[in-house]
Amino acid sequence: MFSDTHFHFHHLVENNSAEYGAELLEEMARNRIFFALDIGTKCSDLEERAQAVEDCISLLPDVNMQSKLKKSVYFSAGIWPDPDSIRERESCVEQLRESIESFAESGSCFAGHLAAIGEGGIDRHWNPDGVDGRREADFDREMIQGEKELFAMQLELAKELDLPFVVHSRDGFSDTADVLRSAGSVRGIIHCYSYGREEAAFFLDRGFYLAFGGAATYTKKSGMDSLIQLLRYVPTDRLLLETDAPYLAPVPMRGRENTPLFIRYTYEFISEKLGLSVDRLNRIVDENCAQLFRLNLKTAHR
Repeated sequence: MFSDTHFHFHHLVENNSAEYGAELLEEMARNRIFFALDIGTKCSDLEERAQAVEDCISLLPDVNMQSKLKKSVYFSAGIWPDPDSIRERESCVEQLRESIESFAESGSCFAGHLAAIGEGGIDRHWNPDGVDGRREADFDREMIQGEKELFAMQLELAKELDLPFVVHSRDGFSDTADVLRSAGSVRGIIHCYSYGREEAAFFLDRGFYLAFGGAATYTKKSGMDSLIQLLRYVPTDRLLLETDAPYLAPVPMRGRENTPLFIRYTYEFISEKLGLSVDRLNRIVDENCAQLFRLNLKTAHR
């Protein structure tokens, strides 16, 4: 099954071709994937992302595969905390709301497949030369407060729409926790979980699911015991797995462009650390996806 709760399909198409995207989707269908969540990062990218998937599906000759994918692929809509979006947060959130309303009326085969708000949140990782281009010098007190406000505004939208929220939190637990406390009750995912057991307790106590991706497979021998303890601390009914494709390809594919197909390696890694079979872990994650996103699981494992 290998459900994947976080990937960026349109980047894979942009980096390669629509034919490449169609091949990926075809293989996902062959693997009988239950749930695949394409993640938004810009206030107005939802319809474009859905169209990219729909265009690739249309290239597949097998109508049964097309049908399966149209049932399995879902979308989030959210604003990643880049500096421009933080500065223009009020207008960006309004555009996000408008894009969601437009998508619902678009006639797309995925119009009813908005499953979450996000990804959005807090990022304190400074990497000017990376894809994020984040510079500490850009984040004065006003920008840091603006980032928190952008996060809070999207959480309110998720509550209003009764959708889970995909939280991006990197090197910023304290501010993430502050915003979540103020937001009150909201369900969702802590994407690409990178903190420890104490932070996990905070998120779990608030009802969040923790998603582990390829970065978990990078754990050095010296940190493996801590990772295993963390994985075993997370209740199995709050565990999710993801790729964040095209980023963070798991071992043994580290260094390559990641794809949703590589998630099998993360399932194998996590199942071994938990002492579970891969099939059992598949079922656990599928059940958790069904619970969080309110999906029908009846036909998933036939």
